[in-house]
Amino acid sequence: MTVDIRVIRAGQMYRYYLRQTVVGDGRRPARMPLRAAQEQAGVPAGRWMGRGLAVLGLAPGEDVTEAQLRNLFGERGRHPYADRIEAARLAAGDCPKKAFKAGALGRRVTVTGVDFVFRPQPSIYLLWALGDEETRLVIEAAHERAIVRVLEWIEDEVAVIRYGTDGIYRVRPPGGLVAARFRHYEARSGMPLLHDHLLLSVKGQRLDGTWGSIHTTALYENTVAASALYNELVAAEVCEELGLATEPRTVTPGRRPVMEIAGVPHELIRWTALRSDQIATCLAELEHEYVTALDDHGDPKFLPVVSERARAKLERIAARKTRPPKKEKARSLAQLRADWKQSAILTSGVAASVINSLLEYARAAAAVIRARVAAVVDVALAAVDVAATVFVMNEGGRFHRRHLLAEARRHLALVLRGRRREPGLDDQVVAAAISAHCLDISEPKTVRGLEAGYRLYTARWALSDLPAPRRPPAAPDPDRHPPAVPGEPPASWPPGQDAGEWEVPRIPLQYDRAVLAGAVVREQLRTTATVVRGRAYDVVAHQQAAMPEQLLAPEPADAEHDDQEQKSGRREALDLAALRALRDSRTDVEALDLTAERLRHLQDAFTAAADRAHTTMGRFTHRDDAEVPHPAHGDDQQAHRAQEPGPHRGRETGH
Repeated sequence: MTVDIRVIRAGQMYRYYLRQTVVGDGRRPARMPLRAAQEQAGVPAGRWMGRGLAVLGLAPGEDVTEAQLRNLFGERGRHPYADRIEAARLAAGDCPKKAFKAGALGRRVTVTGVDFVFRPQPSIYLLWALGDEETRLVIEAAHERAIVRVLEWIEDEVAVIRYGTDGIYRVRPPGGLVAARFRHYEARSGMPLLHDHLLLSVKGQRLDGTWGSIHTTALYENTVAASALYNELVAAEVCEELGLATEPRTVTPGRRPVMEIAGVPHELIRWTALRSDQIATCLAELEHEYVTALDDHGDPKFLPVVSERARAKLERIAARKTRPPKKEKARSLAQLRADWKQSAILTSGVAASVINSLLEYARAAAAVIRARVAAVVDVALAAVDVAATVFVMNEGGRFHRRHLLAEARRHLALVLRGRRREPGLDDQVVAAAISAHCLDISEPKTVRGLEAGYRLYTARWALSDLPAPRRPPAAPDPDRHPPAVPGEPPASWPPGQDAGEWEVPRIPLQYDRAVLAGAVVREQLRTTATVVRGRAYDVVAHQQAAMPEQLLAPEPADAEHDDQEQKSGRREALDLAALRALRDSRTDVEALDLTAERLRHLQDAFTAAADRAHTTMGRFTHRDDAEVPHPAHGDDQQAHRAQEPGPHRGRETGH
């Protein structure tokens, strides 16, 4: 993800944020004024953001002062001008207790805010760091506007203030939220990393004018959807303004691809990955300790394999253990950019001509992609991919609307390749996925369970009938070499081989299964449902739009009808030879070995699963058999009967 979140407690504002974060992750000298420390560190002053500023007497874009940060985030949620308010009340004759209360925003809280960290994809901030001044300004403007849009979406769709017994009732803050944004230019390793810290206050005003606290759990739950929206907005504006395009690149086999600017060499991204290499080395050691750890009785202490959940925890531990100290010497942005370019030329392994003309190389790659890959978005087919991916990747095949929304935004970014989309298209995809491919299995016992965002869904096919991952190997013996094939007895280590030199057994990642599930459903549509409601599915165009141009294959020639003109109808969507070659180069997630035989087998499994699903669907749907289901809107997410996938329309509003 490119958006991280962590809570801000009152004491942390003094120990960490006022000493380091507000001055670009440097070390602020004692008793130095905030603005002077920011100028010395070479970072701009913080800026206020959000719709709730007017109520507090602040304006968007106004500089953030140290006193305002202390009051709002450090003094357990007081008014930014609490000192002035308290002094005025004391001068008016109020007692100290009443004057202090006048400067408070509701009850005092321990968690005073959340820290959102926004950073673009590596290929974007590499263009920002190594490009010319115009490119830098375009990327910074796109970065700032994307943050504004994400904050508006949080205010409109995510943030809620709880009230009532145990906080069972929720209301959106009508006046909006208040946030302070701070710009940073580099990572702890000294490599380029454009990123902003958005300190979002938990204080919000209710309808009656009283102040309450934003529910931070809702912010955590929607961080992935916020990250997907930010990535999509930044890439679209940068590509439109600079004439670029994006392409999916697989960083880790089996994991989700990331959308990067086409034409930016992967070696340059590796050049910035100093911290990633350190974390990966430490993670390998931690994983080995995890699978070989024994308790006092000589039994395995943990699971014999590393699951995705365990891997995530070990990654966080590795990040903490390898975290470098703060920088001691500040450099201006101009000096940083000059040093970065010189270092990239000397150490990245990329030719100096490419680095000096990085934008031109990216534009040339974009011209090829846009000439051969059309931006075709079929809402119904996008709903298939989104529902299949979310169904497979969530534990037990159960998910909420926010999971579909995040996946829909990722899918649109994959298909559009850096082009802007119409507002509300992600909501349309989610509505189509819910109405055509999802079952509402909610059993609400509270008011919260009745809310649209917390309704529970599953897909209309069985998880057991989708491609199953390989069974993990048995528990490794500290004195034995782990088996090469699950089920075989472990072999002894070869002479001279030490512990840690064999591959740590891991549970296979689920994203490959999610891609296969989407392929099964798409193939079913292409072979049996070519026309739905008088409208043909453009399956091939949709699949081609979701792939780089290397995967497009022409229709194979027919020896018996060589002299006839080629038909403009159905074409093959996958070039399997290019697919396997592309998998070896690790540049695209579509590089899966989808042979025709395997695809037919998966299609048969899907058909059998669909037949069984019809027999058990009655306990989830209570509609009359003759009633025709209708598409669900974003705010009307009830259960629907099974129907053939077709075009659906959701809300037309934007974020």
